[in-house]
Amino acid sequence: MERVTRLSTEKAVVIFTPSNDCPMSHTVTTLFSGLGVGAAVHELNKDPRGRDMERDLARRLGRNPPVPAVFIGGKLVGSTDRVMSLHLGGKLVPMLKAAGAMWL
Repeated sequence: MERVTRLSTEKAVVIFTPSNDCPMSHTVTTLFSGLGVGAAVHELNKDPRGRDMERDLARRLGRNPPVPAVFIGGKLVGSTDRVMSLHLGGKLVPMLKAAGAMWL
């Protein structure tokens, strides 16, 4: 879907969430905030086309529910499990730096 593609490139890090009270979304947004990354967060339940975007994300990720879905540098990284795996493996920060989301 064109809308997800367009929104996913508006900042270096973009997170699509079901709502602001989703525990997995909170975990991901807190991680990025703690790293000093100002991510764009789109709550699908507040968007009139949220259901369509959720279906598109489910297709891209091959899982349902597809959110939170994280894009870094305009590329789909995955959901909470993938982001945490990258972080614990020491690969998330270099990815964020390469995308221009972090300076140091």
